[in-house]
Amino acid sequence: MKQKTKIIAITGAESTGKSTLAKALATHYNVPFVPEFARSYVEQLHRSYTYDDVILIAKKQIEQYNEMLSQQRPLIILDTWLLITKIWLDVVYGKVPSWIEQAIKEIHIDTFLVCDIDLPWVPDSVRENGGIDREKLQQTYIQELKNYNFPYHIIKGNYEERKKAAIKVISSLD
Repeated sequence: MKQKTKIIAITGAESTGKSTLAKALATHYNVPFVPEFARSYVEQLHRSYTYDDVILIAKKQIEQYNEMLSQQRPLIILDTWLLITKIWLDVVYGKVPSWIEQAIKEIHIDTFLVCDIDLPWVPDSVRENGGIDREKLQQTYIQELKNYNFPYHIIKGNYEERKKAAIKVISSLD
């Protein structure tokens, strides 16, 4: 019997430890992870991003997902995912293409790990949403997960506590 690939997407507001958790889980399970494409893409632009840039990021996220799925691994860890990009488009530009909505509904994710905002905000060259905006976006991510009926777990605490909590969640998946 073929083993079903477990797919875990890590989400949450900016500066909540998503990339750190993705790397820690990949190391723990000895699997590769899909890194956050948006960050590396925006950092190398040397200009302000545009709507078309965010669309390109969404397409790349789907491409990376499909590429990883084709490798038939037991576990796939996504450092951020298309849902964040959808919200980014909606918040910044007020419009989201229907194909993104459709992809969100069709692409299978076993569970979402939502990194809580209990870690301190650390500004950097691409982060835009600290303070109250960070809190609002966090609630938006959670509400969107509920809207799509996606299973999710809030991951809190320091980095080690987050890793342990995430491993517990992943271990509980059938």
